[in-house]
Amino acid sequence: MPKKMKTTYDVFLESMTSDQKKEFDKELRNLALSELVFAAMEEDTVSVRKLAKIAGVSPTIIQAIRSGSRDDFALKSIFKVLNSLGFKILLERNGEITPLDISWIASD
Repeated sequence: MPKKMKTTYDVFLESMTSDQKKEFDKELRNLALSELVFAAMEEDTVSVRKLAKIAGVSPTIIQAIRSGSRDDFALKSIFKVLNSLGFKILLERNGEITPLDISWIASD
C-alpha cells in the first residue's frame, strides 16, 4: 500500500508543541464562530446594532464576535446571538442527534 502523502496543514500541525496546538485550536474556533456570525449577518443584512438589540446583548459583544478579538464570552451571550440569527444547536452522542432548545435564553 502506498504511503499517504501529508498535506502542508498536516506537517504544520505536527510541528507544533502541545501548547501551540491548544492555542491554534482556540483561535480556529474563534475564527469559525466569527465567520459563522458574519456570514449570517451578511445573508440577513442585519447590522451590529440591530442584531445586538434582537439578541439582547451589547453591540460591543457582537463586534467582538465578528472580529474574533475576544474569546471569553458567556455561553449565554453566544446562544442569544446564534438563536437570534436563526441557528439551532444540535448535540450528538453516539450517533444520536438531539436538538438543544435555547429559545428560553432569548426570553430572559
